Amino acid sequence: MNAAQAAPVIAAGESRLLIDGRLVAAQSGQGYANINPATEDVVGEVADAGVEDAELAIAAARRAFDRTDWSTNRGFRKRCLMQLRDALRANAPQLRAQVVAETGAPRAITENGPQGDGPIGILDYVIELMERYEWAGELPVSNTMGVPSRRLIWREAAGVVAAISPWNFPFQINMAKIAPALAAGCTVVLKSAPETPWTATILGKLVAEHTDMPAGVFNVLTASDPAAIGEKLSGDPRIDMISFTGSTPTGRRIMDKAAATVKKVFLELGGKSANLILDDADFSTALLSGLGVCYHAGQGCAITTRILLPESRYAEGIETLKAMFACVRPGDQYAPQQIMGPLVSARQRQRVLDYIETGKREGARLVCGGGRPAHLHKGFWVEPTLFADVRNDMRIAQEEIFGPVLVAIPYEDDDDAVRIANDSIYGLSGSVFSADAQRALRIARRLRTGTLNINGANFFAPDAPFGGYKQSGIGREMGEQGFEEYLQTKTVAVPA
Repeated sequence: MNAAQAAPVIAAGESRLLIDGRLVAAQSGQGYANINPATEDVVGEVADAGVEDAELAIAAARRAFDRTDWSTNRGFRKRCLMQLRDALRANAPQLRAQVVAETGAPRAITENGPQGDGPIGILDYVIELMERYEWAGELPVSNTMGVPSRRLIWREAAGVVAAISPWNFPFQINMAKIAPALAAGCTVVLKSAPETPWTATILGKLVAEHTDMPAGVFNVLTASDPAAIGEKLSGDPRIDMISFTGSTPTGRRIMDKAAATVKKVFLELGGKSANLILDDADFSTALLSGLGVCYHAGQGCAITTRILLPESRYAEGIETLKAMFACVRPGDQYAPQQIMGPLVSARQRQRVLDYIETGKREGARLVCGGGRPAHLHKGFWVEPTLFADVRNDMRIAQEEIFGPVLVAIPYEDDDDAVRIANDSIYGLSGSVFSADAQRALRIARRLRTGTLNINGANFFAPDAPFGGYKQSGIGREMGEQGFEEYLQTKTVAVPA
């Protein structure tokens, strides 16, 4: 094919799986509905894969890794990734429409950034990295056991990767997994979340129709009940690596299943990130960051869902936050300034509502929100919700709610703020606001998290490693460190 050929605009979401180079229905012939969370309308159907489809995909990926030159032909890989990038760019409007339809995200937040076609930039990054990365190196001559030896260091593909993706930012996370994996020379089986299949199947369609990737290099599975496929991928000895983003309990299960074959495991898991507003901060601007729980209805693992306010300014902070929350009106996905959509499913909405009831029972003060918006009669909506007078040992302060719920916790001084922020099983992200940038940096040094934003800056970009401390995960996604997750290191000695 001509790499410069423009891919046509796709009229609707792709319903088929990609297995061994072919777009196919599930072996069972079954499909399931794709539902718009904002309207509860069925927007299309997608293949409902089973273990038998996973078996075919694993076999194809294993065969492609072992029997083609994909893992060693770097120039060919680069050309194929450029073809995929160009096809995605040509289909960007349709891609954004699919994200709105199946995630419920407002259209305004798909125009750029991680919920839209911004993740295509991850392909740009890895294509450029392939050219400058040091795939081979050499150590000084050694004289171990009297044998003068040169030592060569080679970086090689990890093998067959099972990429298991969540529903909250599906296109961004799909790209953060498959782009570096394919660039490194791995073959991939991508399993999408059941709620957001189209952002995976569009990749399968474009790979099959607009790239020269050999059959089996990239495979896509969608399933209404992904547990059985996840178990299959995690335990199968033909899979060399699991790359998983999702909840910490599921990550623990994947580690357990992968241990039997000692797979390489990358995990990007939950978070309960703290937003430290120091006593010298400009509250009129710093507290705007509290509205982060409204962005995509708080369905983001790195969103700061605990806001820590100094006791000396606590009442002021709560009143300011209450006024800010009152300005957020969830609703029309197509309103130009809308940042808040629905929860992804009825199940997720109920989970969030249950946590709100838990907060009330625990003694937290419900300042605003706490239920379904009265003006929205369809869709999986929850009001922007603010709790005050929260203790850090409450469940709503310790557990990941994954909804538009902010908990406000008072602290005495900087040491107390750091103690509260670090008092969590999670360590994914966080933020600090202060009029004194050096003070904020000193606080940041003490926080046990993988990422941090200071005074409204934002770390997130294709070249920035993303991941967490503690039970927020293992390894890093994106950046050079994320690329290296998909490599193995080989040391070779030759006579000096």
